[in-house]
Amino acid sequence: MRSLAWILLPCALAVVAHLWLRTDRGAPPGLQASGTRRSSELALILLLSPDGPSTHELLVGVLSARHHHDLRQAIRDTWSGYLRGHPDFHSRVLVKFIVGKRGCPVPEEDREDPYSCTLLNLTESAPGEEMAILSEVPESSALLPADVSTISLDFKVLHPVVITQLGVFSSSPRQEFRGNVSVKLFQVDQEEAVVTARFSTFSPGSSANGVWYKPVERFILPKGFEGTLLWESQDVAGLTTINASRVHLNRGGGVLQLRSIEEGTLPHRNALGFPGLAGGFMFSVYGEAEGPSGARKLRGRAERLRSHSSRLKEEDWALEEESLRHGDLVFVDVVDTYRNVPSKLLQFYKWSVRNGQFSLLLKTDDDCYIDVDSVLIKIDNKRLRRRNFWWGNFRQSWAVDRIGKWQELEYASPAYPAFACGSGYVVSRDLVEWLASNAEKLKAYQGEDVSMGIWMAAVGPTRYQDSGWLCEKECYVDMLSSPQHTAEELRSLWDLKRACGDPCGCP
Repeated sequence: MRSLAWILLPCALAVVAHLWLRTDRGAPPGLQASGTRRSSELALILLLSPDGPSTHELLVGVLSARHHHDLRQAIRDTWSGYLRGHPDFHSRVLVKFIVGKRGCPVPEEDREDPYSCTLLNLTESAPGEEMAILSEVPESSALLPADVSTISLDFKVLHPVVITQLGVFSSSPRQEFRGNVSVKLFQVDQEEAVVTARFSTFSPGSSANGVWYKPVERFILPKGFEGTLLWESQDVAGLTTINASRVHLNRGGGVLQLRSIEEGTLPHRNALGFPGLAGGFMFSVYGEAEGPSGARKLRGRAERLRSHSSRLKEEDWALEEESLRHGDLVFVDVVDTYRNVPSKLLQFYKWSVRNGQFSLLLKTDDDCYIDVDSVLIKIDNKRLRRRNFWWGNFRQSWAVDRIGKWQELEYASPAYPAFACGSGYVVSRDLVEWLASNAEKLKAYQGEDVSMGIWMAAVGPTRYQDSGWLCEKECYVDMLSSPQHTAEELRSLWDLKRACGDPCGCP
């Protein structure tokens, strides 16, 4: 036996070297070299173990933001730690935290919105200086009679602006205006216009660069404001539109984000008109006297980037240390932001299929309480099916949001397919394998829960409805999960559950 071990030793060392390098590539950037000795030791122990890698019935994936150390530790101190110390459950259940390998390199103040990692690409603009989205006179050959009576332009404000004038294109080659057109500015999903300008043959306003303008009451549109400019013809003269490919739109140095008006653009499901441009508007950047301008933001950006980069390095080191101490982090190859959570989940599914033997996968979040005893008892007592199976609390006919954190512009229907609340759901391994094998082709929508519903609509799994997976921050004695808790609340729920069997309170 001893001679056989010596014969196998070179092979074992080769495998350890391979695992060393593989672990090195999976660590957060800049930290791959640290901790490799321990990783190699763990790999050698696993390799020489007589039983080899363990097989678990249930793999638990906990979506966790990089900086949520306190929430992860609260879970380790409560239901995850309970599973590890349980004589039967420790070999039945494996818990892993899903963490993005990279943090967003853009400071929050310099992002287009708090949910993505897109740089707010501002250039210096003079505060208060009036400018038009059409900075050049459009060629007459670029102007076309519209074949619709309503045309709309959707936009988003990335830095505060003031809309000063609304405009409409001339309706004749001689730059005259004939007709009866109203131009209205709406806030998305609001029925009442913020401002309105009306143009007629007898009251056309003033002409500038081929556009007829009228001043409107001035409102400050804050960062994040999403609006629609609507041109509506009131008579047979109709609207005049423009060939979008032949005009340059002025975004005010990056303060405005204009939605597509290219020919063939599919109108949004709640669009007030067909995408296009039937005139323009004038605006000014909100000035330094009332708030920070683009120039001031740009002057402070370099220092913010340096400070943020330093914090990211510290975060990388902390995650590496946490991973080595607990061995329960899975670093997936995404930038860790809210908009990337669906991709983060898909990457974990790929990892789970490659690295784990399991029958069921439970997905939850790091702010969720899980009653693991009840989950495992239900798996046993209900004899839940193990193929093409999805167990959760399903929302049906859930309206698609057009604004805010859950804004969805890519999914064309007014309602999502049925999807399980993200606080907790269980899927069978064959569904995870399908998701993993198609991960590069599946489109990531705004949230991982609604994305999962859209993806699963193509498969048609058997859905097992169970209201025990709570969708909101509530508490019931028989709940399976409850979301949106702080670290202290997670510990309190668990302590009450262990003390008297009721996480909501003891008599």
